[in-house]
Amino acid sequence: MLDFFSIFSKGGLVLWYFQGVPASFTAPVNALLRSALLQERGGHSTFSHDTLTLKYKLDNQFELVFVVGFQKILTLTYVDKLIDDVHREFRDKYRNSFQQNGALGLLNGTFDFRDDFLELLREAEASGRAQARAAPAMKTFEQSQKSQKTVKSMVEKPGEKRKEKESKKKSKTSEKDVAVAEVAVPVSKGSPSAKQNPPVELNRDELTSEEIIQRNRQKLFNKHAKGGEKAVKVSKPEIPKKKGKAPQVWVPGGSHTKALDYSDPKLNGNTDELHTRAEDLATLKSRAAEMLGNPPDVECESSEENEESTSEDEQIVQVPSKPSIKKSSFGGMFGMLRGLVGSKSLTRDDMEAVLEKMKDHLIAKNVAADIAVQLCESVAKKLEGKVMGTFSSVTSSVKQALQDSLVQILQPKRRVDVLRDVLESQRSHRPYVVTFCGVNGVGKSTNLAKISFWLIENGFSVLIAACDTFRAGAVEQLRTHTQRLNSLYPPEDHGGRVMVQLYEKGYGKDAAGIAMEAISYARNQKFDVVLVDTAGRMQDNTPLMTALAKLIAVNMPDLVLFVGEALVGNEAVDQLVKFNKALADHSMSEKPRLIDGIVLTKFDTIDDKVGAAISMTYITGQPIVFVGTGQTYCDLRSLNAKAVVTALMKA
Repeated sequence: MLDFFSIFSKGGLVLWYFQGVPASFTAPVNALLRSALLQERGGHSTFSHDTLTLKYKLDNQFELVFVVGFQKILTLTYVDKLIDDVHREFRDKYRNSFQQNGALGLLNGTFDFRDDFLELLREAEASGRAQARAAPAMKTFEQSQKSQKTVKSMVEKPGEKRKEKESKKKSKTSEKDVAVAEVAVPVSKGSPSAKQNPPVELNRDELTSEEIIQRNRQKLFNKHAKGGEKAVKVSKPEIPKKKGKAPQVWVPGGSHTKALDYSDPKLNGNTDELHTRAEDLATLKSRAAEMLGNPPDVECESSEENEESTSEDEQIVQVPSKPSIKKSSFGGMFGMLRGLVGSKSLTRDDMEAVLEKMKDHLIAKNVAADIAVQLCESVAKKLEGKVMGTFSSVTSSVKQALQDSLVQILQPKRRVDVLRDVLESQRSHRPYVVTFCGVNGVGKSTNLAKISFWLIENGFSVLIAACDTFRAGAVEQLRTHTQRLNSLYPPEDHGGRVMVQLYEKGYGKDAAGIAMEAISYARNQKFDVVLVDTAGRMQDNTPLMTALAKLIAVNMPDLVLFVGEALVGNEAVDQLVKFNKALADHSMSEKPRLIDGIVLTKFDTIDDKVGAAISMTYITGQPIVFVGTGQTYCDLRSLNAKAVVTALMKA
């Protein structure tokens, strides 16, 4: 039984609806619009919301959406047929009204479609029942081939298997002899055996004993002749191998150990006296003005080497094509015109070749393969049936639609303004808590220090909670960052107020308990922000994922940031899906806290292969809050959706 069936325009005007259950269908349809259609995630025609399954179909020519909803526990095989039939019947019935009146036809039209819909629903249900009845039943024993055999034929005697094997061997040997006989053995012209040996031998049984002996002698002679020829071959002179890298000799106090000693002899291992160099301090102070307000936008440009290589490739391609253009300039003109749509509706066949190239291009730019397929499928559904202009080519239309979809995906459905949220927490007299999570080695601690620098530069005090109690050196790394930040922002420059402090309890402790104590300490000491650093963990490590879910469920941070590197490809999908699944499965609440945003690190190492940003935002629907681009504290950026998409679409 259907819960509802709704037909509405892409502008949000409901034209007609059928309600099979008294419950309202507004919430699931709005969720479909927000999460699938507006976010360009239309690759799948199915959407789930609470206990409902929604299937939808787009009519791009008249800008209509057809949505049917039913319970998840039901298996309705006729839904696809129903939605196709309703789409065809509705547009055929009101085609003239849409074409003549346009938007006024939608506003002023009266759509009496109930009787037609109920008739189509009855037909679809009848076809579904017929398919269920027509399902092939299991064969009975009397219908099987085994029932036709007699008991005597199924009894095996001990000598029969041996006879069958011997007969098979004889047939195989006879086939080999015939094959050898059909192919004449090549013999040199001057050899005496060329006259004696017949070129074709029919069968071994038809030869006399002398002929068989002669043939065996010829085979032996040919075998020795081949062996002699191989022996005559001159062996190649051996090329001396290049000497490999000489092994390093580690002598205590030797020259090598001196060259590798980069420690400061004045400190003598005392990390308390660690300070920032004067030149580094001057550089950071000069760039600190960039960090006021929101971080600057990230710049996505191809490297000079890539641009030079592409220009060289273009020159190579253009040189041989000049004479061919002169010979077939008339055909080239018609080839260009063949790509024009010419005021007709696009079909899937028209876009197939272009979408295949676009999919390969996205995968080459580091977009996950599954995401690239879904993006192209979404673009195909968005353009299928749409009427294009006279001088619009299929390639340009598909490329523009894909570019618009990518920009829409990267632009978040909600904005994360950390500075505004911190000010709101100050009014409530509580610290703003941010938790960082992610896999090993992506740069959580380093980018936490960059965000600390940005927050301090905007006038907020920061408490860093060292909740990575697993990795050796994790606490010392945060302590080093804290000391360097304190040397940049000493308390005497801020009225005796400590701008950054580390809260740590060593190793082997419960991370959730340390985070709770750090938040309580920050509330008592009037810190504005608490940044919780967690241990890196693989998405398949169940005990560590359970501990992370416990930390988030117990402390309820204001923002949960997933730290992922821009170098990742297909792995980004697996990481984000399993992190979200673990947070949902191990949480005790009905509405668990999931990932709220993404920090994309190592962005300066990928040139224009920025596909990881698309993969991560497509999977979670959450925004990329920060982008890490370098090694200094000032290398923190905001994502510019248009710049990223422009770099992604470059050939």
